[in-house]
Amino acid sequence: MRVLFFCLMILLLFGCQDRYRYFCQNPENFVHESCQKPKCQFTQTCPEYLVAPILEKQTNVQPTQPQQPAAEPTPNR
Repeated sequence: MRVLFFCLMILLLFGCQDRYRYFCQNPENFVHESCQKPKCQFTQTCPEYLVAPILEKQTNVQPTQPQQPAAEPTPNR
């Protein structure tokens, strides 16, 4: 009975790890050379192809260039 319980616990512990199918799918590897274009384009493993929602969240958090105020529209005559 203890052996069965021990095997079940080991199985549950190994099932809780973060595993990624592709190397470039892991957010920690986004800056790796093989995950940068043009190397990743041939195999279609670029991070923007694999995890677009994660990248969109990260780009929204990072500030971009400040937007210039829009010019006032000229009235039609």
